[in-house]
Amino acid sequence: MIHAERAQGTAFWDNGKAAKPHHMPLIFIHGLGLDHHCFDGIIAALSATHRVISFDLAGHGNTPADPSERPSLDLFARQTLALMNHLDLDKAVLIGFSLGGMINRRFAMDYPDRTAGLVVMNSPHHRGEAGQKAVEERAKQTRHEGVAATMEATLARWYTDAFRVKHPEIMQQTAAQLLRNDPDWYADCRYVLAAGVTELIKPEPPIYCPSLIITCQNDSGSTVAMSHQISAEIAASQTQIIPDLQHLGLIEAPDLFSDAISQFLYANTM
Repeated sequence: MIHAERAQGTAFWDNGKAAKPHHMPLIFIHGLGLDHHCFDGIIAALSATHRVISFDLAGHGNTPADPSERPSLDLFARQTLALMNHLDLDKAVLIGFSLGGMINRRFAMDYPDRTAGLVVMNSPHHRGEAGQKAVEERAKQTRHEGVAATMEATLARWYTDAFRVKHPEIMQQTAAQLLRNDPDWYADCRYVLAAGVTELIKPEPPIYCPSLIITCQNDSGSTVAMSHQISAEIAASQTQIIPDLQHLGLIEAPDLFSDAISQFLYANTM
């Protein structure tokens, strides 16, 4: 296991020392309440050919919250930029899951000259009035009742029934990870996930870099329709739908994601 390094408080892991020099580095950005470990199955495959950097967002995993400001897409985008600057990376392909797929789109809008490409995985977009209200209500429930209040519903949305029955240890690990989060910071981040999509609909300035939009067939929070909408708003983009799985398909079947990403990188010579 590669030990964590730190850049201005950000814990990060630098993999892929065998990467081919002409390949773009890959930076992985995880989702709400999780940490860099959610990408373990994907990184193992991609680090054979690419330099792969993963890190913990502020207030997650081994990175402390920023005491000077509350969570926002802007904060997390600036954290990503600071990490790139620390590593002397002019450009990178940013691979974001869920909230991370919102952060990398915000990054591409704010720092287009530093963005070689995007992979947006299981990330939300325009939800419609009813869907937006439901997500904001869940964020309020988390604020008033704590992370545990929505735990069972969260696990049911994230994993398929069969996987939950077969892998109770992963359910325990995921629940424990979510419960380790600071309640106030997590609630704020959940509101960023809920409301932040309004910054990204019909992005201005537009996003022009090559982009792959992935979701799972049965992801109720980051639906197939949303992925097609994201792709329709990014000129050089394509959509890929992983069959059957739900929100955390990348943990249930990481090979399907790493294969899709590898094909995208090869097709775009990155």
